[in-house]
Amino acid sequence: MSVASLRPNIDHWPERVDLAATFRWAERLNMHEGVANHFSLAVNQDGTQFLMNANQMHFARVKASNLLFLDAKDADVMTQPGAPDPTAWGLHGSIHRHCSHARCVMHVHSIFATVLASLADSTLPPIDQNTTTFYNRYVVDHEFGGLAFESEGERCATMLADPKKKVMIMGNHGVLILGSNPADAFNRLYYFERAAETYIRALQTGQPLRVLSDEIAEKTAQELEEYPDQAEAHLREIKALLDAEGSDYAS
Repeated sequence: MSVASLRPNIDHWPERVDLAATFRWAERLNMHEGVANHFSLAVNQDGTQFLMNANQMHFARVKASNLLFLDAKDADVMTQPGAPDPTAWGLHGSIHRHCSHARCVMHVHSIFATVLASLADSTLPPIDQNTTTFYNRYVVDHEFGGLAFESEGERCATMLADPKKKVMIMGNHGVLILGSNPADAFNRLYYFERAAETYIRALQTGQPLRVLSDEIAEKTAQELEEYPDQAEAHLREIKALLDAEGSDYAS
């Protein structure tokens, strides 16, 4: 019997497999938060129907088959069996309801991104190749209002109207990443955490920073955006490593 014939008969299976792999690798990199934090992926044209991890499930246990299928327009979702985490619904539901370009949404409290979000000045200066990736491509939220229940989620969604802004540095909170698919979003998440780490460690030296010019920063950011197939290759290799280990992420 083939592996394919053993898979559950569930819609959006390739998308589920890709998203599940990113949960497993985020856990591997210690970018999870116990049973908190969430990734979601839109699966219909206007982005309002989406997949997301189940309430209170550790990233290391997320599988393609146990991802929730949710509708951002369903006002009764929180009263139904198997309802999502209320803060996840508030944040991800609001974004998928209002931002059709936000196909994949990843929110974490990873260490270095959260340190950056805790500084009075949470901007990320272009001091190396990774930090230039995000030059003029993020927004900083200065108005943390508590847990991301519906009103807070709606407020955050209003800050993501510009499709060019694919990162929200959530002041006093963490980071939120947008992407066109799980590969694109996870690759951006990975490099944002690396960029934040470089910046924080550079600050720790107490030495002056060598900040790139606006011209070079923008040129480098554009070159990185146009670099072919890196995100797809990154996720492909993650899945290959998980498969070689016998992981059940794709079940």
